[in-house]
Amino acid sequence: MPFERYVEPGRVALVSDGPLKGKLVSVVDVIDQTRALVDGPCSGVSRQQIRLNQLHLTKFLLKYPFTAPTRVVRKAWTEAKLSEKWADSQWAQKLANKEKRAQMTDYDRFKLTSARVKRNRARTAVFKSLKNKAARAGTFGKKRIPKSNAKKPRTKKPVAKKPAKK
Repeated sequence: MPFERYVEPGRVALVSDGPLKGKLVSVVDVIDQTRALVDGPCSGVSRQQIRLNQLHLTKFLLKYPFTAPTRVVRKAWTEAKLSEKWADSQWAQKLANKEKRAQMTDYDRFKLTSARVKRNRARTAVFKSLKNKAARAGTFGKKRIPKSNAKKPRTKKPVAKKPAKK
């Protein structure tokens, strides 16, 4: 099935453009091919028409009748606990992180870079130790036996004597 999200009454959408950018709304009615009547009683959006290309459809769908009044939409919104579900969604968390990054100062960016360097150094050290351990165990092909720690005693080789000069 190519499409899973349709513009239909009860579909929750995120406004992507205009003065309401970032607000959640619910589609109440489809006016024509390019416009829909939306309402966002719990997100501070009054009932109004909006272009469909300004909406990003979400996976959430509310159950209420066609052209329901705002009080019915509000009741369906609160019963479905839509605000909590949206806050828990990965999409909302990504938007929140994007907003946090936009609000960072130079010093915050410096601290973040320093923390990343420390984390990556620790991660690399652990990775290398695990890699060496796996190589000694023979996990990646031939088993490499590490050199033993006991030192062999040195023996002197007999030196051949040179004949004396005449």
